[in-house]
Amino acid sequence: MKNRGFEIVSDQFRKTKGDVIMPLRKTKGSAGYDFMCPYDFDLDVFESKLILTDVKAYMRQDEVLKIYIRSSLAIKYGIILVNSTGIIDSDYYKNEKNDGNIGLCIKNTSTIPYTFLRGDGIAQGIFEKYLVADNCNSDNERKGGIGSTN
Repeated sequence: MKNRGFEIVSDQFRKTKGDVIMPLRKTKGSAGYDFMCPYDFDLDVFESKLILTDVKAYMRQDEVLKIYIRSSLAIKYGIILVNSTGIIDSDYYKNEKNDGNIGLCIKNTSTIPYTFLRGDGIAQGIFEKYLVADNCNSDNERKGGIGSTN
């Protein structure tokens, strides 16, 4: 049984052409898996863009993948994740709306446009275990992708 990892989304949900760049840890001491830019694009001043990575994550039911902006992008260039921290739930994997395609919604908060090149690091994902309360009351099943649980 597989514990956790990354896969390429199925062809019908892929947004990019060519090879998908899989997340990877840059050093053996890295907590995060770096998500790379799948294609070249410009991010204008105060502009937001949703970047679909064509990558999905599988994990155990009691785990979550948290996505954070790379520190250097935030500190040096004012690039942020619109939702601060992305939460990828275990049941997001292979959902019927987008096959679990992980999207990174980024925003340029600076006064200078920024150019991303294919292969540039954008974000990092960290797998974490979580706990549920004794009176957990949800038996619902995920039916969609981003925002499907309201």
